[in-house]
Amino acid sequence: MDSSAFARILRSLPELTPSQREQLLTHVRFDAPAVVALLIENHPKDCPHCHEEALRPWGSSHGLPRFRCRACGKTSNPLTGTPLARLRMRERWLEYALCLNDGLTVRRAAAQCQVNKNTAFLWRHRFLKLIADMRPEKEHGIVEADETFFLKSYKGQRNLPWPARQRGGVSKTKGGGSEDQVSVLIVRDRSGKTADYMLKKLDAAHVTTALDSILDKDACLCTDRAGVYLSYAKSKRIRHEPIKASGPRRRGPFHIQNVNAYDSRLKGWISRFKGVATKYLGNYLGWHRMLDRHKYRPSSEQCLFEAVGWGSTVT
Repeated sequence: MDSSAFARILRSLPELTPSQREQLLTHVRFDAPAVVALLIENHPKDCPHCHEEALRPWGSSHGLPRFRCRACGKTSNPLTGTPLARLRMRERWLEYALCLNDGLTVRRAAAQCQVNKNTAFLWRHRFLKLIADMRPEKEHGIVEADETFFLKSYKGQRNLPWPARQRGGVSKTKGGGSEDQVSVLIVRDRSGKTADYMLKKLDAAHVTTALDSILDKDACLCTDRAGVYLSYAKSKRIRHEPIKASGPRRRGPFHIQNVNAYDSRLKGWISRFKGVATKYLGNYLGWHRMLDRHKYRPSSEQCLFEAVGWGSTVT
């Protein structure tokens, strides 16, 4: 574009309506070259096949640069081996990441990004595939643990094991851990590191497997007085501070209010989806962990990078 044509565009900017200004800003910010530039600038420098740092430029394909590994001879692009590989309409990914950050439903995200609702659904679970597995390696200091429960849901399936629930429904039995509920163990330390585990059964064996993977050996476990936690602490010989359900809810620095508050935020946030299919529940748990990790204000770039497994490389 020559300078005179560009000058005419600049002179017309004051005449744009607020809606037109918003569309222009969205188009400029979320165009395909901008997304490709981010991917090129931040993608790992090692080969996705052999993990050697021996990549060299090897042309381009479908709008992305290609690289060839001098060690194994295989070619790749910045998205090779990631959940977003082969997805189309890259120019809309950053805008879709904003929809995830805002917790929009599939239909609202589809309308905002001007894509089909089936595309929005596919993107949701591609974006969340790796995010769901992003947990801290270890939690330290005072670590609170508590279980929460979600109704089992076969939403979207043709053959249901029971009649369809109306407006979400309720469990057949009071309390948690019944056969029509999914038990989720939430583990959170005082620095805010959070991990969650969908348990096949709320028993000592499954709780032990989950806690062994996340607890530092010197951590102090703070829970309610459920038998599974008492048994775990005794068998592992770790310090355990149980809090009674009745009576004072804290004893000095020991309480489970932190993890209970997280449970409450999680339940309130997930209620907007009017029931989540159990087979996708892990993705939603990871989605909320990402939002909580960034204080509910992640950038679209942070969301995109976590979706491809590069972590939060943009502040």
